[in-house]
Amino acid sequence: MTHQTIAPLDGVRVLELGNYIAAPTAGRLLADFGAEVIKVERPGTGDELRNWRLHKGNTSMLYRTLNRNKKSVVLDLRTDAGKQAVLDLVAKCDILLENFRPGTLEKWGLGPEVLNEANPDLIVTRISAFGQTGPLSERPGFAAVAEAYGGFRNLVGDPDRAPVRVGVSIGDSIAGLYAAFGSMMSLYQREARRRDSAGAVPLTERIIDVALNEAMFSMMESLIPDYQAYGVDRQRVGGRMEGIAPSNAYICEDGASIVVAGNGDSIYQRYMQTIGRPDLAEDPSLQTNAGRWAQREELDQAISEWTATLSGAEALAALEAAGVPAGPIYTAADISTDSQYAARNMIQKFDVSTGEEILPGVGFPGIVPVIGDQSLPIRNLGPDLGENTQEILGGLLNMDPAQINAASDREEALRP
Repeated sequence: MTHQTIAPLDGVRVLELGNYIAAPTAGRLLADFGAEVIKVERPGTGDELRNWRLHKGNTSMLYRTLNRNKKSVVLDLRTDAGKQAVLDLVAKCDILLENFRPGTLEKWGLGPEVLNEANPDLIVTRISAFGQTGPLSERPGFAAVAEAYGGFRNLVGDPDRAPVRVGVSIGDSIAGLYAAFGSMMSLYQREARRRDSAGAVPLTERIIDVALNEAMFSMMESLIPDYQAYGVDRQRVGGRMEGIAPSNAYICEDGASIVVAGNGDSIYQRYMQTIGRPDLAEDPSLQTNAGRWAQREELDQAISEWTATLSGAEALAALEAAGVPAGPIYTAADISTDSQYAARNMIQKFDVSTGEEILPGVGFPGIVPVIGDQSLPIRNLGPDLGENTQEILGGLLNMDPAQINAASDREEALRP
């Protein structure tokens, strides 16, 4: 079997009603492994992500990346024809993904009960800021707010400054991972019950409810148990990790930054020998991680004095020879030329349309996880707006041109 034909989700059809990052991330994961993902976009503007980080043209690289391997269909969900087209598509799909504010689908007449009438086997995966239930369920919120509610933001940054945000939409992305996992879990349950003739899965068990704040909260390790058991309220520690030392980023003589994780007991011994500090290796108070954390400032000072005498490459070579986990802190330029990423096909090049011109040989991140020895090939980048409307509505639903226009016509969407 070639990489081109590896498609574990071949035969699974997904209807994506989501915008921005969370639901589209879930759709991308499913599409990457062979599912047919039909992305429904509003007339005229489409997914707002098309204009995020837009440097040129009318479709951003962010949209092209997060919506790869999908098909784009334009539907106006404010019209009866558009809503009916959704229900007709639902009847032919296994999974529906959405990340609207709770109550939006219901307001459109497309709530889970209505969808279930169209397809009693449909898996409905819903992503929202705080979930479909609870006192905050109706509150809108992007991932930035959810990261704060989930406890994540409080731990990012230096202790003497306000919390900061990481440079990517981590809350949306993690929620998307959970949505994809939840969808596949429900799909497996559905198929297992069919195989065992155990009857249909109840609708309540086919609604996957992913909250952005809970997705981030689930990543917080022992934050709550440590607090409730011992009264320990973790705080920001900059580039370190609470309770683990020495593990930090350090600046080298040439200005390069490297990260070194030398916190394992045996690794620590080799680490201190490498930086020329056998006294720290032998110090009885530094033989355990707890002791090293208590003296983290002294350890980081010693390590910084060593890295300041070497280039980044020299420091990493010495640490690698000693078996101390370390690596460079990569930029986009570094990743673009790295041999490890290249060996696993993790940067795949395409000629890309901006809507105004074709940019040749633009690299895009490969598919994770790897099946075989390399990333599977990306079949296509995020599609142009409505690129597959005729194919899906005319082919899959057998609509004639007049019906297609009624369901997706832009002029109809612009009427008050």
